[in-house]
Amino acid sequence: MSQSVAATLLVLVAFCAANLPFLTQRRWLVGPGLANKSLGVRMLELMFLYFCVGSLGLLLENSAGQISPQKWEFYAITGTLFLTFAFPGFCYRYLLKRLT
Repeated sequence: MSQSVAATLLVLVAFCAANLPFLTQRRWLVGPGLANKSLGVRMLELMFLYFCVGSLGLLLENSAGQISPQKWEFYAITGTLFLTFAFPGFCYRYLLKRLT
């Protein structure tokens, strides 16, 4: 797999994973459905999915060659990017859902 395809795949997976906690009422995405899942639980799921997507990125980087070391700036930027990706799901769950 080329690096551009791997990067595109990773961005698409990150976008889907960031919106997933807001699109389902299931606890940890596979557990029993809840009547009203709190924002705190959704944020914990979001953080868990951030680390899962990061692990996938690490795996793809390892398959492409040597893994380059990252400092705190990398994690700050990728964390805010992941939160930005989650914005459509957040709007759907908390803003648009109440209008209909």
